Amino acid sequence: MILVAVGASQFPFDRLLSAVAELPRVEPLVVQHGPSQVRPSGARCVAFVPLHNLAELVREARVVVTHAGVGSILLALTNGKRPFVVPRLRAYGETVDDHQVESARRFAEAGLVHLVEDPAQLGVAMTANGDGTSHELTQGDELQLVRELRDYLGATIDGVQAAR
Repeated sequence: MILVAVGASQFPFDRLLSAVAELPRVEPLVVQHGPSQVRPSGARCVAFVPLHNLAELVREARVVVTHAGVGSILLALTNGKRPFVVPRLRAYGETVDDHQVESARRFAEAGLVHLVEDPAQLGVAMTANGDGTSHELTQGDELQLVRELRDYLGATIDGVQAAR
């Protein structure tokens, strides 16, 4: 199963869902679409999913595709999946700023996510990663995640304090 989750934002993420609609599939597709009106044909589409149900879906999924919200990324990682991550962009009205780009790039640099900055390239990214699977995380990946999160949060907090 392929799971696509756009999070709980009030902004639609039509670019991602339109790209998902174009993917060739031979397996079930579950799409958590939020406020978007895009519904990939043949998918089981739901607006929102309670966290415990979403965690179950992540564990069941062969592939996880998500927006670049830190909570969504951490949900995938803590449930043993390396997700394909597509950042929302302000220019398309998907968010209030481009903070998802920076955090997604940091997770990608750490090797914890497959970063797809242009949703139109999602199929190519999935093909380039072997059979398109999200890949299970190893214990070393989990330790790297802890280090990266500590560094990222420290730098972010330092930046906020310096701006005051």
